[in-house]
Formats: sequence, C-alpha cells, structure tokens
Amino acid sequence: MAGINRTNGRPYFLGPAVSCLRLRQVQALLRDEGNTAPDGILCSLGIDSRYNEGCSELASYLFFDLYKHNQEQIPEDFPEEVLDDVIILIKAESVHLYCNPVNYSYLLPYVSHWRNLHLHCMTETEYEDEEAAEEFKISSFVSMVEDCTCIGIPYSSHSHMQKFDVFMLEKWPIVQAFALEGIGAGGFFTMKYKLIDVSEQLWQIYARLDPVSLDCLLNEDLESFERQWSCLFSSLGIESALSMQELSEAQTAEPFRTYYSHGLISSNITDNSKSRQPFVLFGSHSSKEDLDSHCFTFPSEGHQIRNTGPHGGPAKHMLLQCVAPKGPLACARTYFFGSTHVPYLAHDNTQQMKTELLLLSQIYSAAIQAVLAGIKCFSINSSASKAKDVAEQTFQLALDALGLLQYRSALRSKAVFSIQAVNNEGRVMPLSDEHSRFLVKTASMVVHDIPDLQWGGDDLGSVVFSESFLESSIYIQDRDGALSTDSCFTVLTSSVPRHMCWLVEESDVRLFEQALHLLKEENGTCLGTPLTTKDSSQVFSSSLLSTPEEGKLVFFSEGLLFISSHYGTITISKNHIKTIKVYDGDSLSTAAVLFIDYESSLLPHLPFHLHSPDHCLAITLMPKTKGYKSFYSLVLQVWNKPDSGLRMQHVAQDQLSLGQKNMYSRLVKLHEPHGSSTASSRAAQRTAYPELPELDRFLKHFAVSSSVCEESVCSDHLTALFPNVHHKPAPSESEQKVVLSIISGLPGSYKESLCDFLVDVNQECGRWEVYSPAMDMEDLCVPHLQRFLSSLVDTQSEMHFNTPRVLLLTPGCTDVLDVVQAIVSHPDPRVQSRVSVGTVTACVNPLASFMEHRLLFPKLLEQCSQGVVNNVVFTGLTMDQKHPLLKHMQQLIRSANPKAAFILAERGAVTRTEDMRLILSDSGFSQPQMIRSRYLLYPGWWEGRFVSGCGSVSMSQHYLPFSRPLEKTLFLQHCKGLKPSLRCSPFTGNIYHISGKVLFSDSNRLMEVSCNSVSGSVNLSPDQGSTYSRKTTDSCYLLFHGVGITQEGLKDWLRQCAKQKVTKKVKKTKRTLTPQEIRNIHVKKHLEPLPPGYFYNGHQFVSFFGEKQNFHPLMDQFIEEYIQEANKEIDRFNREVDLYAHTDLFE
Repeated sequence: MAGINRTNGRPYFLGPAVSCLRLRQVQALLRDEGNTAPDGILCSLGIDSRYNEGCSELASYLFFDLYKHNQEQIPEDFPEEVLDDVIILIKAESVHLYCNPVNYSYLLPYVSHWRNLHLHCMTETEYEDEEAAEEFKISSFVSMVEDCTCIGIPYSSHSHMQKFDVFMLEKWPIVQAFALEGIGAGGFFTMKYKLIDVSEQLWQIYARLDPVSLDCLLNEDLESFERQWSCLFSSLGIESALSMQELSEAQTAEPFRTYYSHGLISSNITDNSKSRQPFVLFGSHSSKEDLDSHCFTFPSEGHQIRNTGPHGGPAKHMLLQCVAPKGPLACARTYFFGSTHVPYLAHDNTQQMKTELLLLSQIYSAAIQAVLAGIKCFSINSSASKAKDVAEQTFQLALDALGLLQYRSALRSKAVFSIQAVNNEGRVMPLSDEHSRFLVKTASMVVHDIPDLQWGGDDLGSVVFSESFLESSIYIQDRDGALSTDSCFTVLTSSVPRHMCWLVEESDVRLFEQALHLLKEENGTCLGTPLTTKDSSQVFSSSLLSTPEEGKLVFFSEGLLFISSHYGTITISKNHIKTIKVYDGDSLSTAAVLFIDYESSLLPHLPFHLHSPDHCLAITLMPKTKGYKSFYSLVLQVWNKPDSGLRMQHVAQDQLSLGQKNMYSRLVKLHEPHGSSTASSRAAQRTAYPELPELDRFLKHFAVSSSVCEESVCSDHLTALFPNVHHKPAPSESEQKVVLSIISGLPGSYKESLCDFLVDVNQECGRWEVYSPAMDMEDLCVPHLQRFLSSLVDTQSEMHFNTPRVLLLTPGCTDVLDVVQAIVSHPDPRVQSRVSVGTVTACVNPLASFMEHRLLFPKLLEQCSQGVVNNVVFTGLTMDQKHPLLKHMQQLIRSANPKAAFILAERGAVTRTEDMRLILSDSGFSQPQMIRSRYLLYPGWWEGRFVSGCGSVSMSQHYLPFSRPLEKTLFLQHCKGLKPSLRCSPFTGNIYHISGKVLFSDSNRLMEVSCNSVSGSVNLSPDQGSTYSRKTTDSCYLLFHGVGITQEGLKDWLRQCAKQKVTKKVKKTKRTLTPQEIRNIHVKKHLEPLPPGYFYNGHQFVSFFGEKQNFHPLMDQFIEEYIQEANKEIDRFNREVDLYAHTDLFE
C-alpha cells in the first residue's frame, strides 16, 4: 500500500484522505456543466479488458500502485487473474465496484472510505460455485451501467498512446458477455451506449501532486536526482588540481547527460525547450548565445577548464543544470574554480583578492537572494509577475549591499528571472492553467554576459541559479467572514549545494600549502603554538551560500586553523576575534558550537560564501570525538588565561542571538539520528540552509491544502490542523454551550432503543431534550432542525434554565455528515456559538445491514465516517462475538473508521459505564485529530458546502396512519412473508423495515411493532410511551422503509392484515346448485312418501310403467323447497350486511 502503509513519519489517515481526494478529482470530470461529460467512467482490469493499459493506469492511481508486482502485502504466489478480477464504474456521486471475496480484503483499505460505494461482491460460500460467480459478474456489470447513456473509457496509458476504437472494445470479454441473452442485457454494448475516450483528461489529474505522489517524489525521484550530483562531485573529487584543468564540458556533464538521455528512452516527452535540458558550461563559454545554442546530445570536447577563462586562461566558474527526464525536478548551480580569500599569515596579505572570481561569486550570491525572494513572493500571492518584480528588485538591492553599484545598470537587462510549472511527466505547463497550482515549479535567474567593468576585459560569461519548489496555500476565514491566506513552500532541490569550489590554479594551491606550514613551525606562528592535531569539524555561517561543511580543525594558542579540501585553509587569529561563545546544548551528548564574532578585518581571509551580515562564524565539535575532548581538556585552559588575548564566554541558550539560535537549530537537525532512513537525512540537509521552512511543517500544510483546494479553513481550527504553530487564540466562551449527542443508524438498528436507554439511565443528571424528525419527513429537513436549535437557544436564554442535554436522532438512511453540516453552518451566528456537537454515535445491527451478498444498505458506511463518528454501537449478535457476520462488519467499519470506539449493546442496552461516557462525551467530536480528518476528507464541511451525494439505491420512507385494529394473525403472517418475497437488484418493491404502533382486534392495548425483513425478526411489545416518540395525533401508524414502494401499494398490503370486508351472498338457483348439494337433498328426502304409481325395489325408484330412477320422484319439488329456504337465509344475511356497513382501514 504505497502511501498508506508506509509511515515515514506520515500519519495513517493521509491514505484515506488522498484516496478520497483522488476519487473526487476523477469524479470532477463527470460534473462538467456542459453536456459533454460522460455519466460514468468504466475501468475493467485483467482479462476482462484484455489487460488494457489505460484501465490499469487508472486503477494504479486510485489504489496507490497496488497492482505493481513489487507490493509487499500481496503474496508472490497470489493468482494474477484473481487479483485482477475487478470492475469499477465511477459516477459523479457514487462508485460501483465489482470484486471477488479473495481480493476483497486487499481492496478494502482503499475503498472503505469512498462515499456511496455500491459493492458487488459475493460471499465466500457463494463464490465456490464458479458458474454462479461468472453469472454474478455479468449481472453486476449490467446493473452498473444500467442508467448510463454515455460512458468514459480510460483507453490509453500516458506512456502508450493508442487510437480509440470502439470496435476493439467489443472484443473485451466483459463487453461481449453483456450481449448474452438471459444473463446479460442483450444487444451490442457499443450500440446501446455512447463511448468516449477520457484518457487525456485523466492524465492531467495524474500529474497533479498530492501528499502520496509528493512522498514518492521525495523518496524516489529526488533521491535519484541527487545521486547524479553526488556522481559529479565524486568524479571531480578524484581529480588533482593539474588534471582538473584538462576536464572538458562533455566529461564533466557525463552523469547528467546519461541520466537524462536514458530516462528519455522510456518517456513520451515532446517538450524540447532549452530550459529543460542538462548542461555544463565553463567560464566565458557560458554567454547567452552559448546557453541558447547548447544541445545536450552534442556536448563540447574542446572547451576545457584550462582554456575557457579570461584571456584564454583557466576558467573561474562553471554553470551546471541537472534535469530529471521523467519528472518535474531540475536545478541549476554556478560553481567556482579557485579561492576568494587569502589565508592570514601575519605579513602584508591583508587585502582581499580583487579577482573576477570574487565578482562572479558576489553576483551569484545576489542571484540566489533574488530567486529565494521570488519563490517566497510567489508562494504568497501566486503571481509570476509580482514574483519577477520582487526578484529583480532584490537582485538590485543585493548588488548595492555588496558594493557593486557600477553593475546595477549594466546587469539590469541581463538578469532574467522566470518561474515555470512542470508536471510529473516533465512537461512545462502555463502558470495560468488551473492544474498548475499543485505542480512543482522551477524558479531561475540567469545573469548572462557579465561585463568586466573593473579590469576592462572581455565578458566573464554568465551565472545561473535555479531551484525546484512547491508551494502550498490555504484560505482562512474568520467567523466574521474575513478571508486571508496562509502560505508555505519547500525547496525540493535545496540539498544540492549552492556553493562549491575547487582549487585548480597553482597560485591557489601554493597559498594552501603555505598555510599548512603553520602546523610544522616549532618556534611559534601568527596563531601561536599548536595545541591539538587535526580533527574533524564543521564550519558554517548564516550566509545563504553556507551549510555545515566538513573539514579538519587545529587549535592554536592564539587562534585556529580550518582545512577544507575544496577552498583551502582558513586561519583565524586572535587579532580578528571579538568574542568566542561556547554553547554545548546543556548536554555532553550534543554537539558543542563555537560562535566566533569576528572583526571586519577577517573578511579578506575568509571565503566569500562564509561572509554574513552578523560577522559570525560557527565551528562545531561533535561529542565523543578527539577534538571535542581536547578542546575541553587543553584548549580552554590556554584560552581562558588572562594573557591569551581571547575573550571566551560559556553561554546558555537564552544568551545566544536569534541568528545564533537559528544556526544551532540547523546544526541539530542535520545531526539528528535518522536511523536507516535516507529520506530523513536528506530532509535534514534541505533545512541546513537558512531561511527555508521545515519540510515536516510543509508536508502537514500541503496535506491540508491539497485536500481542501479552493475551500476555506475556519480560523478557530488552525491550532488543531497545525498544533506546533502559534495562531491567534480563539475568543473564550463565557456562556455554557448546548451539547448535542447525535445518534444515527439505519431502520432496524435499535437507535431508538439506545436513545430511550440513555434517557432512562441518566434522568437524574439534568434536563434532556430529544430531537427526532417528523413522521412524514422522509429525509433530513435542514430548516426544521435549525429551527429546533434556534428555539432551544431562545428558550434557554429567556427562561434561564440549566443547559439541557440534547439527543438528536437522525432520519433513517440520512448521511450523518449532512446533519453535522446543518448544525455547524447554522445561519444564526448566535446559535453557532451556543451549540456544539459532543459526539456522534452510529448504531449498527449486523443482522440488518446487507441488502444482498456484501452490498450494504445505503449510507451505512457513511453513518460510520472517519472524522465524524466517534463511536459505533453494535446492537446485534453481541452475545456471539465470534459470529462471522459480526466480525465481518467490525472489519469493514474499522477499515472505514480506524479511530472509532466499538461498543457492544444488545438492542441498544449499554452495559458499561465507560461506554456511556464515550457516547455522552462533551468534546469527542472536537478533538484535533477529528477536526483534521474532517478537513482532509470532507473539504468545506464547516460551511456546509461538502456535497455528500446519493447512492445508486434509493431508500424511501412512508408514513401510514390508520384508525382500525388489525388482525394479529394476519399481520404476523404477512410480516413473516416479507423475507421470502425480497427481490434481487434493482430491489424494486422490497419492504425492508416496518415500525410503529397498532391495535389488534383481540386487545384494547396499543402495541409497538417492529419487523425487519432482512433479519426476519418481528417484535411486538406493549406501548411504554417512548422518550423519543415523535409527535402525532394518530394512535395507530406504521412507518415503512423500502425501495420503490408506493403509498397505495402499502395500503393494499396493510388492508390484508385487517378484518376483511364481508361480501353479500348471491341467491341460489337450480343451475347454481352443486352436485354435492343435490346429493345432500336426496339423502335428506329419499324416505319421503312416494306418490301413487311408484314403489322402491331396494335399489331404485320404479314406476308402474317400469321406468327406473335413482332420485325420489318428487326431487324437483324438494329442490325448489331447498332453494326457497336457502334464499330466505341469504336474504337475512344480506340484510345484516347492509345493516352493518364495512369501514375501510384508512377512512
């Protein structure tokens, strides 16, 4: 789980936050105001899409490269076809995901926090039937796209552009299965739906930096980028002064050129701008013409260090630029050949070397100041023109401060500052592009064709400096509506040294060797006698060019000597030292620092990059080293003597100046233990330069800004978002607030029982108010809730009552975030200040959570959202905590909300006092980590601007009042018949839950009824006058929750549970008599006297003429008498029916 499981100091919750951010970015493509946006984006993996690269690229973006083969969390022997068995359809407000029970657990951490997720997944037992599993996949695909007309396809990957061909899509196995009769929808997929290619729109989204891609940039791309500079330094480090002069531009640039050209082989970059090519140019061969005409594929072999300097001599400097071939990183530097100082040797070498090298170093320093000032300005106002003005002005002021007044006008038109935005593929993007905000920028200044005004020679060449940086800005809104911006930036390439120099001329080497002779003098030197041998140390200053540099340090009785492999030696005599402050961090285990305040007379003998306005130099002694021990045991004894001429001070931290404190903090960060993390070590190097914000603070800032985007942050929440940064404190509250405890849950979750239980147990703890929506309120009614809160505050203010505790029950399938937004964004500021959310508790009954397979009821996971919900109360299966269904629900909700407290309360009865405290806490909702999660996951929530959306299945609620008693037997019979009658997707006509109060014909007592068709439970109990009971004038009512149910259909269903209407009987006629009735008449009348002329022979009736018959000769008379008698009874029955007319259940 790249970006989720890897910690590297990054909190776990950034994984869900970035996952939701990426999904919102993709969904934004579907919200185009025009008619060009598709209804959904289809992504099918593996064989079902013939391993389409565009779909794989989208899946890698959404699942943080889960499908790359180097993922540790996936076993090597895991079947690829099982892992790839995934189909995703992204819609504007919901997501359909098909997967199998095997890869389900690997996908769950990535998708459990997606809003309105419709999961198509079988259970393990169902999946064992391979034929059923294939049919389920096809039917899931059909139901996914059922309500679409236009579908977007990520057809091509960024690295492999393909022509979009709808006929090739018909060859996808899953698309072919769509046409199967009986299982699929029938017909050709490409004829039924309009298909468009959305690859290029998705590429723009992939290029946008977010915290996870930034983490990859810092830990992978930047490491590789910095390695190229290390290779260059290593290749130059092995050269002697003589052999270095023979180096050509081509030889020196070899690491950069190889890195860039090899990367281009596998990239698809069409940008050929010169600013995005690596180069190395020496000395005077760095004019504007040379910069413009340089081509990295044909570097110069003839331009060497020895022949590219003034008058054909050795070069004084070189320009370098390294560019990442497949990424946004690039930086340029100007490095120098030679030294800008003369070591102090106590004879007439007191004047600083006035050479071209010093001039170039000063102009380069001014360019660095200009670039950093431009970056800072751009991060604040995002204006390239303002940043350019600030950079040019800073450059001119820096020249003035360095005493280069004659160069102001000469370089005004030659100093060119620019800022470019570069996407993750290395393409330069216009800053005006809306996507450029979250791209890496490169700020650069080139001062070309520098004239030689001091010595009248040829142009000295150019200097260049550039950095890759990333800015972050957040809009902050006060409660009074005032809007401001908080900005931050980080310089990604700042670990590349800004200043480097090598001694290549014989005169510089001679000075270096001459200073080393001080170590061999026995009769004393300008520094006195040596007190220690050479030992490792570091020297640096507050200069923008300086970072702690390794070298060898030797203490003398009257000064010290520092040896650097790059710029030679530094000798500091007591004559140049004002004071030496020794600060050891108040610990023997930390580095000791000598802060040397020096006289201006030392400047000619100090390398230019160590010059600083405060005239302070810092030298470090690492603990447990020989130099550290020698300093405290030998050097201090000599230097503390009155006649030493050195003014020593042992100081505490509060005695250091602000600049010295900053220098020490930089040193501490550089030497903090980093374990095996090279990333942490490089992060410390990036902050080793002064005036750069800490990377950790930037990453926290960027995590928030990349999630909230254009939405604002409430100023009261800044402390929770950035706890280590001091902000203006929020005004203290003088009045006690009304605390709301929100209880949410689906129908059948026993949330009402929990509410009753809490009130009953805590009756003696104060006043209680219970808010429940009206009976006929199907969804959350924001005005109704806000009016309730207003009346609550008004009543408390007018009557001076003690502040009540409020339990707020949410409607059935309401998104709890919508309830929170309705409360915190109340239009009355007075109510906003007086009402607060204490905790949010979700009730979950595992037995009533799934519609089918592993498809949850709408908004169930949203009612357990991270950052919103504090507690999840499981109200079913608590007696069997190892039940697979309970464990599955807990795993699912834990993945969606890792910080939620789990509470077991069978049917809402809480058994532990600690659980009661959690549910009724006053501050759980306002914990800093909860606030931070809400901003990362739901930008705009505090203003009520976050759109929670709706799922693909719409649950409806219907309120049916009635006035007649029901027949208990019929009611129970119909309730138990609901579960077998449940239909599969699209679930139309399904009744899932019934609750309310009814009268049965066998009793005069009102009964509470509850029926859940999923769990099959039916509960009847006498009405106890529940605390949460909603106000209604109807004694009998039922609430129905279902999908696609209608009021009339429910009335018909309920009529069948009441005493049925008696219908009038129809009068009998001879034709309507049944054979059985005739036989009954015969049995009753066959012994009646026979008429004359008939006798009975024991078997049949016989006439005198010999005619035989089975029935009595007077049978017609008997039938007529029967009909008359029966019709009399029918008339009497019908009169009674007319007398007692039937009343309909709903009249």
